Amino acid sequence: MNQVYSRYRCPFFFLSLGLAWCLATVDLSAQIVQQAVGGIAVNADGVVEAPTIEDKAVLAGLRESALAAVPEDLQAFTDLRAVSLKQLEAEVAKHLASGTDLPESVRYLAGLQRVQYVFVYPEKNDVVIAGPAEGWRVDQLGNVVGATTGRPVLLLEDLVVALRARDVPQLEAISCSIDPTPEGMQRLRGVMRRFHSMGNPDQTMAAMEDALGPQVVSVTGVPQSSHFARTMVAADFRMKRLAMGFEPAPLGDMPSFMEMLASSRGSTSATPRWWLAPKYEPLARDAAGLAWELRGQGVQCLTEEDHFNSAGERQSSSKSGATATAWANKFTERFNELADHDSSFGALRNAMDLAVVAALLDKQGLLDKAELELAELTHGLVLSEYYAPRRVNSQATFVKRRKDFVVSASGGVQLLPWKVAEEIEEVAAVGDVRARLTAPSGNWTW
Repeated sequence: MNQVYSRYRCPFFFLSLGLAWCLATVDLSAQIVQQAVGGIAVNADGVVEAPTIEDKAVLAGLRESALAAVPEDLQAFTDLRAVSLKQLEAEVAKHLASGTDLPESVRYLAGLQRVQYVFVYPEKNDVVIAGPAEGWRVDQLGNVVGATTGRPVLLLEDLVVALRARDVPQLEAISCSIDPTPEGMQRLRGVMRRFHSMGNPDQTMAAMEDALGPQVVSVTGVPQSSHFARTMVAADFRMKRLAMGFEPAPLGDMPSFMEMLASSRGSTSATPRWWLAPKYEPLARDAAGLAWELRGQGVQCLTEEDHFNSAGERQSSSKSGATATAWANKFTERFNELADHDSSFGALRNAMDLAVVAALLDKQGLLDKAELELAELTHGLVLSEYYAPRRVNSQATFVKRRKDFVVSASGGVQLLPWKVAEEIEEVAAVGDVRARLTAPSGNWTW
């Protein structure tokens, strides 16, 4: 009988998506985020640890008291709410000049849950982003989400990071990766050579975990101390936990990779690798290039087998195992359902949307068309810095299949937003939406 074995030595990795904010000072909620919010703690050395009982009690209290009342005009769900980048810039500049905190409505971008449209209004020197929106609350992971949908809201700090990432060379990906060290892989090889049978599963897995040691978190394209980076790492970590069966999927009928592997036939790599990547249809635009629509679910899961040379260095391949591919396809097919139940995945999609919007603004010169400068958003506003996740403890999981033992420890997120912004097709109906979306004078959202 095939069996799946695992040991829960690695901490949960849930991250707050918006409870901390500062301009030049750190407030109480920011201090809590640095310690433990949303199911993890990241210390000053970047080590991910399990939160204490006291941390969880603080989070529970924070969920009840951290948020102010949502403005009445932003409470109801709407399929289309607009945010003016021109007026948002002015709102931020006003609060910076007066030394006052930004209101939650600004920090949570009026409750937008996705960017569906980007509209340019040259006659008003404005660029507008629009999409579904509603009032907000804090969910059980500590994430700020829609009051009724549970989908995470867009965050101003992620928009700012995305806009500033336009300065990154276009060939450099916005990415994160959690990987074992070469030294750890060499030690793991030595341990695996010594084990000819499973023996005591706990002892075997403990030896594997100790040999592999802490894994390294790498981030490119955005600051590692940014919320954007934490969002990528959280989604990567959560995806791997579901794949390896360390916790059940929020969808009861979705198996883990390990469950699928236990019942499969044929050989498999000991180190399959999954990563999350963009999944968009071509961007729709009107004939004038003033109306744009982002289409598609936004995120997909991809896989390939990892190979390690004698020095323990990872070498990617173009091959992927059948079972690993089947699990990745299942994750992709059910991503929208998963995102509705796990806000870490929806938050990653939001971050990808914002990165694509920033790339679109840059590639198509939309800010220049509107003669719009966003000095505070692109340079002036000082964002919160979080303890950057740098190391994650290894966790072993094995499937006993005849004489095979399987362990996986790799994953990541990779986004090339400029590539997404290159795929375009003309759709006249997008211009019709722009024409209907008239803004009340001076309002930053409507």
